[in-house]
Amino acid sequence: MTTSPDGVYRRCRMIVGGALLLLLPWYAAASEMPPLSTGQAVYVPVYSSVLYGNINSDGKPSEMLLSAMLSVRNTDPKHAITLTSVKYYDTEGRMLREHIAAPAQLPPMGTRDFFVEYRERSGGTGANFMVTWKSEHRVNQPIMETLQVYHAGAQSQSFISRGQVIDPHGTP
Repeated sequence: MTTSPDGVYRRCRMIVGGALLLLLPWYAAASEMPPLSTGQAVYVPVYSSVLYGNINSDGKPSEMLLSAMLSVRNTDPKHAITLTSVKYYDTEGRMLREHIAAPAQLPPMGTRDFFVEYRERSGGTGANFMVTWKSEHRVNQPIMETLQVYHAGAQSQSFISRGQVIDPHGTP
């Protein structure tokens, strides 16, 4: 059986067209820009310690203490944002401290960091930050991440946790 060049061309068009239809939803989702915002409340996970290893004779796993750095990054190239609150909570949901005494402005493309020491045990495995921010203009949403780090001699561990918007209006 021979196939004419037109038949091969039509089959190729059908295969490529079908593949493009399958990829279209993925492409549309990947190319969408997050909506602009004038403020949000953002939950950011923090691991001030992690459990690992086997259960010991007391029925508990080993615990590794970690330092953590919250990074709040203004991704808008034209407008400042104002951090109105940066609260740190423990595993039980109790607020341990407020990291800013008064609203703090973050210039366009600026970053502000907040640090939790390695020796600080009070946060636990379920610690978190609640960050609220606002802007006078509709701006790109900031990026908020924590970087958790352990380093001793030749051994080190590090990982990042990304924030999640829990109130799109900035009022938790």
